[in-house]
Amino acid sequence: MTRPVGVGLALLCLGLLAACGGALAPTPTPVPTSTDTPAPTGTPTLTPSPSATPTATPTATPQPAVLIGAGDIAICGQDGDDLTADLLAANPGEVFTAGDNNDENGTLFEYERCFDPSWGRFKDRMHPSPGNHDYNVDYAADYFTYFGEAAGQPRQGWYSYDLGGWHIVSINSNCPWLIGGCVSDSPQAQWLREDLEAHPAQCTLAYWHHPIWSSGLAGSSFWLGDLYQILYEHGAEVVVNGHDHDYERFAPQDPSGNLDEANGIRAFVVGTGGVSLRPFDKPLPNSEVRSWDSYGVIKFTLYPDRYEWEFIPVEGGQFTDSGSGTCH
Repeated sequence: MTRPVGVGLALLCLGLLAACGGALAPTPTPVPTSTDTPAPTGTPTLTPSPSATPTATPTATPQPAVLIGAGDIAICGQDGDDLTADLLAANPGEVFTAGDNNDENGTLFEYERCFDPSWGRFKDRMHPSPGNHDYNVDYAADYFTYFGEAAGQPRQGWYSYDLGGWHIVSINSNCPWLIGGCVSDSPQAQWLREDLEAHPAQCTLAYWHHPIWSSGLAGSSFWLGDLYQILYEHGAEVVVNGHDHDYERFAPQDPSGNLDEANGIRAFVVGTGGVSLRPFDKPLPNSEVRSWDSYGVIKFTLYPDRYEWEFIPVEGGQFTDSGSGTCH
């Protein structure tokens, strides 16, 4: 039976569709669309900051030491020592005395009754030296009893100690009471040489009672020249004395009393600790400053290679003196 042409074409198309359908690739499974991440622009390379130069730890500046004091201090019934004791209270530091701590008879009773209530309050930081009034008691026995070990060996009374970078020497200038006196071969002079050789400090300060030079009424004590010579030979900077009741400062001098700016010792008389003040006689050569106007103390500020001094008057006092020097 002959099929109509239309039906045949329809059948042909159906067959082709079936054949093509089997050959068509399957529809791909849609890939989930992820949230777009911006394309990396590259990890930035950090430019190192210039290395800071390490800051050195500052070296602490050594604190200077302080030595403060005077001579000719207490008399029962007078109040000068109370006024100067107030200066010690206001100024921390080690305390020295330049002799005649009790300016009457040097008895233990006078020390306890008159010196102890004023300067005796600072006994724990005090380094004394004896004066001629202390020897109104034989061999200054009560002086040594009152101060104990701080005064050195009884019947000697000389000793030394270190303060900051300085070597400090306390000398006994009451030579008639000492074995051998104060001449070059005396026990004290021999000890002084050995002590200075054993302590070769750049800076040295010594103190005692009688000044080798003084324009005051008591005058100069030249019998101490051998001890001064030893100090000069070992490069000492400063000597402090009392005995004359005044304040006097000398330019640096050699043992003959000649001006010596390079190697000389600068001497101070500070007999202003509290007993009655006295005027001056004719000024000696190289005497730079003199005053008998006010009680007071001298304060030394001691650095490793130099020093400063300041005379501090009691309240109401007008006179002052200050300056500085370098160590030899």
